[in-house]
Amino acid sequence: MSQYDTNFASQETLVTLANDTGGRAFLDTNDFAPAFTKVHEDTSFYYLLGYISTNGQKDGRYRRITVRVNRPDLKDAKVDFRKGYYAAADFQHATKESREQQLQEQLISDVPTSDFPVYVSTGYFRMADNRYFVPISVVVPGSQIPFTRASEQDRATLDLIAIMRDEAKRPFGTIRDTVKLAVNTSQEVQRKNVQYDGAFLLPPGKYTVKFVVRENQTGRMGSFEAAVNVPDLKAAPVKVSSIILSNQKQPAKQKNHPLVRDGSEIVPNVTHVFSSGQHLYFYYEVYDPAKPTNAAEKAAARVLTNVAFYKGAVKAYETRLVEADQVNVPERKATAFELDVPLGELKPGFYTCQVNIVDDAAGKFVFPRVSLLVR
Repeated sequence: MSQYDTNFASQETLVTLANDTGGRAFLDTNDFAPAFTKVHEDTSFYYLLGYISTNGQKDGRYRRITVRVNRPDLKDAKVDFRKGYYAAADFQHATKESREQQLQEQLISDVPTSDFPVYVSTGYFRMADNRYFVPISVVVPGSQIPFTRASEQDRATLDLIAIMRDEAKRPFGTIRDTVKLAVNTSQEVQRKNVQYDGAFLLPPGKYTVKFVVRENQTGRMGSFEAAVNVPDLKAAPVKVSSIILSNQKQPAKQKNHPLVRDGSEIVPNVTHVFSSGQHLYFYYEVYDPAKPTNAAEKAAARVLTNVAFYKGAVKAYETRLVEADQVNVPERKATAFELDVPLGELKPGFYTCQVNIVDDAAGKFVFPRVSLLVR
């Protein structure tokens, strides 16, 4: 009986599928001639009907169709037609599974989506000789995020998904997260950017990271793909991390994190656009600084640094020289610097910033550059 029931259930499924799509099921026969004859008869003469539904809701629900013959002399005629269809579903009526599939499909797509702009910045900090902490910051303009009213707050959510691949397209890490926004007024967010900060742990090499962001009110998406170069600092004359620019700090959520110092976390500025009333922070680390010849302490060092601001070829401003005399991040064998520049001393405009770093005990130096805009 079990085999009979299984066979009956599978046939019933085929019959239902055929009827629902306007077809017919032929069962329990290996003679296909009658089936092909019937298919030929049914398709040799037919009417093609079309209509526009008055139900404009995109709710994904099944909608039944009935076709009748109005001629009295054909009232007993048998009419074969499709019994119904599923309406299109907008984002609000999509299932959890289809929403997740939408993100996954966009992540592997070669064609970017640009319903709204997405900006991504990366950096690198050495954790060990062959392991680097790569911070990833993603920014979406707040004006692109629709809010819904809930109690006394405006609410919105963003879904984020990302993948890091090496040059051979092999995955080296993924991110999947949901950002929940709840503010007293959505105007506060719409005048600013919404930023998400994450990280990967990677060996030296060349990578590509792709981020997809979706706002969950209308389902609009934006994506961004960027090259990520993690250098092998072993042979560098002065081993320096990337230069992180910031105008914001927040209470630290983690401890062993290169952007955390004294209980505060540096929040990277992705766009490198600053206002004249803000403070500009330069954050970077120097690894394995040389020990001065006459120094007694094992962690002794002598590293000199400052920042020069250029407008074109003209030096517009220069910070005071800072000297570090020891390794202050022993777990990474690093001397970390955080320079605070009050931007009120700079006129609005575009600047090229040269970060001067001298390992005085080793007699070696490096001058990385970054650009920024002061408004």
